[in-house]
Amino acid sequence: MRISDRAIESYGAIQIDTRVTDANSAQLILMLFDGLIDNVLDAKRFMGLKNIPKKSEHIARASRIILGLQSTLNFERGGELALNLDDLYSYFLRRLTAANASNDLTILDEIYQLVGQIRTAWMQLPACQGR
Repeated sequence: MRISDRAIESYGAIQIDTRVTDANSAQLILMLFDGLIDNVLDAKRFMGLKNIPKKSEHIARASRIILGLQSTLNFERGGELALNLDDLYSYFLRRLTAANASNDLTILDEIYQLVGQIRTAWMQLPACQGR
C-alpha cells in the first residue's frame, strides 16, 4: 500500500469517526443501512466480475451489519414492529447465504431494493432529519 493510499484510508476513517461521534442513535442506524447497501452493491459488482473472494467478503460484511441491526432491536418497546424487523433481518441473512452459494445477482437485487425501502422509511424519522 502506498503512502497516499494510507492517508486516504486514514482520512476516511476520521470522517466516519466524526460522523459517528456526532450522530444520534437513529442516525447511527441510518449509517448501518448505508453500509449495508454499499456492501450489497459491492458484492454485486464483484459477483459480476467473478471475483469470488471479494464477493464473499462483502456478503460477510453485509451479514455482520444485519446482525448489528438485529442487535439494536428493542422488543419490549418496539413490539410487533421489532418482531417484523427481526424476521426481515433473518430473511436477509438467509438470502445473502443463498446469493453467496449460488452467485445469484437477483437475490442481491432483491435485498438492495428491500433495504432501500426500509432506509427511505427510516429517513422520515424526525431524529434523522437534517442528515
